[in-house]
Amino acid sequence: MNIHAIQAIYRFEMARTVRTLLQSIVSPVISTSLYFVVFGAAIGSRITDIEGISYGAFIVPGLIMLMLLTQSVANASFGIYFPRFSGTIYELLSAPVSYLEIVLGYVGAAATKSIILGLIILATASVFVPLEIDHPAWMLVFLLLTALSFSLLGFIIGIWADGFEKLQLIPLLVITPLTFLGGSFYSVDMLPPFWQTVTLFNPVVYLISGFRWSFYGIADVSVAASLAMIVVFLGLCLTLIAWIFKSGYRLKA
Repeated sequence: MNIHAIQAIYRFEMARTVRTLLQSIVSPVISTSLYFVVFGAAIGSRITDIEGISYGAFIVPGLIMLMLLTQSVANASFGIYFPRFSGTIYELLSAPVSYLEIVLGYVGAAATKSIILGLIILATASVFVPLEIDHPAWMLVFLLLTALSFSLLGFIIGIWADGFEKLQLIPLLVITPLTFLGGSFYSVDMLPPFWQTVTLFNPVVYLISGFRWSFYGIADVSVAASLAMIVVFLGLCLTLIAWIFKSGYRLKA
């Protein structure tokens, strides 16, 4: 494996984050902090505790997951789309770099950015609400697997998109609504029975539920189901990326 090639792509993508620090780091942190202020302080004071946890603390895992999903997709999709847009992707494809090394470089950088953001927002949340993490190791596992999975999804979107508008299509119209409807700001148990059943078809529910369990030991679905959902989604993304490189879909045209 060409470690130098992976490092070159990884460092280039991470350097882009430093150059756009305001957009890449500061803006998501400020946006998420506003959620804490509005929902945690203003609205949370009027809502009773959920399973013995204050509302402000209850929404922290959901808000971190909301940011993690959107930023993982955005970072990875733009990272691979811009070389396609500028035409430099052909230089990369003709270089002695395997497809696996390309994916590791771009997806690794996107996942790293998202995890850093997640940890910063976790530290920021502790300023607004008292936090406790019952299972810190599992919290990191869910954080890592989710960042990797949705960075792979973002990589797929970046190859599929043929314009900047399409880069925003799935994150805005699919991922963000599913996250809001996936228990970010409420427990699934609070819904009527019919809508509880409907909500279980939302895959994001399993991600948020497992992540919240790592904090407070409570979950809307079993932890095993949450882990299985992430692993299956990760496998599907890897399979699709393998097909893309094998077929040359939108890469060799």
